[in-house]
Order: sequence, then structure tokens, then C-alpha cells
Amino acid sequence: MADLTNAFAAARNALTTEIAALESFSKDLDSKITDALEILVACKGHVIVTGLGKSGLVGAKISATLASTGTPSFFIHAGDALHGDSGAITEGDVVIAISNSGETAEVIAVAKMARGWGNKVIAITRKHASTLATNSDALLDIAFEKEADPLNLAPTTSTTLTIALGDVLASALMAYKNFTAADFGKRHPGGSLGKATNR
Repeated sequence: MADLTNAFAAARNALTTEIAALESFSKDLDSKITDALEILVACKGHVIVTGLGKSGLVGAKISATLASTGTPSFFIHAGDALHGDSGAITEGDVVIAISNSGETAEVIAVAKMARGWGNKVIAITRKHASTLATNSDALLDIAFEKEADPLNLAPTTSTTLTIALGDVLASALMAYKNFTAADFGKRHPGGSLGKATNR
């Protein structure tokens, strides 16, 4: 039988690292999300989420959650946005731009382009002095001590915080808009969720 001692230790460490980061982020949460929420509740168009790599994958989930809970939203891959897909951004839309480092060139370019068109941009990054942060209208700072993997390199803590932040925003907007179970059911006519809310 394989000796999994080190593997189990790494597994436990990953979980405790991410839990600690979430607990830290939850402190003074209201003040951390106020600026972004004010922009989102005033949005007259779509909330467009953009990112690259793992941030892009998380961004797609955030957008899907927003769309299914009463906030019209879609995801644009930052690379594709620079090759024509940015044409989907229209007046009244808000852009949420995700980059852990705040220095992802494609994401920064999308943010600058959108702001140049008059769209509000919300940055999600761990570095409040980053290029992305300084080219946004609101900052959601996911500062944390370390990634959860043994090398402190793989997007783990950063993606967990980002996806949790997406859930935070979606939940806040649901409450603000008085989004009901019936409203949820209208957007889920198929599957078990739809059956549970469309009885």
C-alpha cells in the first residue's frame, strides 16, 4: 500500500489555507464590496466578465451564476475580446475584469478599452496598486497570504476567493432585487433545479 502521509498533509494544508483566506476576506466585507455593488445595482445593461487562464474559467462561472440569478451577464475571453469580441460591449454594460496579479496584459487592455468607451470597470485582483486596479472604477481586493498548493504557485487560494466573491456579488444582487424562487424557476425550466422551483 502506498505511503500517502505527505499527500494527506498537503490535502489538509490546502483546505485550511483556503478556509483561512475566506475567513480573512469576510472581515469588513461590506466596506470591501460597496463601490462595486453600487456600480452593479446601477447597471442598465449587461455585466460582462472577462479574464484569461484560470481566472477566465472562474469568470465564466461567475457570469453564469449572475445570469441565472437575475443579473443579465455573459463572459468574454480577454484574448478573444481583443480580436473582435469586444464588439459585444455596449452602452450601459459593466465589465468585471479578473487578474490575480493585476498585470495580465490582455485583461488590462480590455479594461482600458471599455473605460475609454464610457463603461464602468470593476477589477478583481490581489494587488491594489496593480495596473488593472488603477485602470478600474472599483476594486475588489482578494489579497491573501499564499496559494494552497505545496509550491505556492498553482491558482488555488486565488481562484477560491474569486469564485466566492462572485457568489457574494450574486447573492447581494439577488437580495437587492428581491429575486424570488419563482424568478429562479423561470430561468431553470429543465433539470432538478427547475423541477424544485416550478411545482
